[in-house]
Amino acid sequence: MRVLVTGATGFVGSHSTAAIVGAGHDVRLLARDADKAARVLSRLGVDVPGERVDVAIGDVTDERAVEAAVDGCDAAVHTAALVAMDRKRADEAYAVNVGGTQAVLGAAVAAGLDPVVYVSSVSALFVPGGPTLTPDSPVAPANVGYAKSKSDAETYARSLQADGAPVTITYPGGVWGPYDPSMTDGVASVVLFMKAGVLPGTSGGFPAVDVRDVADVHARVLEPGRGPRRYLVGGRLLPLRELADILRSLTGRRFPLPPAPVAVMRGMGLVGDALARIGINQPITHEGMVTLTTGVRCDSSATERDLGVTFRPTRDTVADMLRWLHADGHLTAKQVGPLAPSPSSPS
Repeated sequence: MRVLVTGATGFVGSHSTAAIVGAGHDVRLLARDADKAARVLSRLGVDVPGERVDVAIGDVTDERAVEAAVDGCDAAVHTAALVAMDRKRADEAYAVNVGGTQAVLGAAVAAGLDPVVYVSSVSALFVPGGPTLTPDSPVAPANVGYAKSKSDAETYARSLQADGAPVTITYPGGVWGPYDPSMTDGVASVVLFMKAGVLPGTSGGFPAVDVRDVADVHARVLEPGRGPRRYLVGGRLLPLRELADILRSLTGRRFPLPPAPVAVMRGMGLVGDALARIGINQPITHEGMVTLTTGVRCDSSATERDLGVTFRPTRDTVADMLRWLHADGHLTAKQVGPLAPSPSSPS
């Protein structure tokens, strides 16, 4: 099977590409920069271009480029998205997240590709104070900015499903793991925690899932003839107290948890959004703080049952992520403790 993949230079997209190639499929990347795609994917052992991978140059919002990329493919995995909390970039986020999704999914369905996989997010379903999320949870209401782009893109993908198109939607939670070429907010937050040596003692937690498990799901759903499907890939709820225990056991550091009321955490998120609007990018957002302090629970049991996926232990994910963050220069040997190789160890 030849699979079109968008967003392959991102965190989920790059790992998904590696998993799809590893599952025996050929891949065509739709990318704006072939050299960047080659650099990112070489870290995961994928040759670009290579015997199994070719590149179509173009943007997901360019309908002609998308149609040309779709030609000759059997299936598609659309991971490309723009995360932009800055209101000045709201139009750009909408163009990529909604316009790009309409272009890629629309062209793939029209060309008869099966399946057509749309990578959404648990945040497209999350309502503060709502019940445990399932694949059948309704789309969360949103009226402005980035949140609206996610909501409208999800609504479009579900409309294709309602028409019987073989669209599969996946909903990753907070994605962690090694080799994040984009330094996404979740991974960047870990860097902040590690450098500060402290975690906020707040209630809640977040759905943590290993990027390699998300990629495994995307490789496993590439089976034609199954019709419309939805899979939650939320992993498990990780309270900050449990994360602190994991970090202590891995690094030997103290990681205290000073009290941090919910209102303070959400207020910090508002400040983070304001900083983003003036071009100061950092991983603390109001949406992220609401998600964290609410404690989103996800029921991914159908994913495990139907696809035979086993989500790896959170401790293993955190350990591998910290090893990579040190190896890539984001954290010092002192900050990761025993996870850093000894001077006599082979590199």
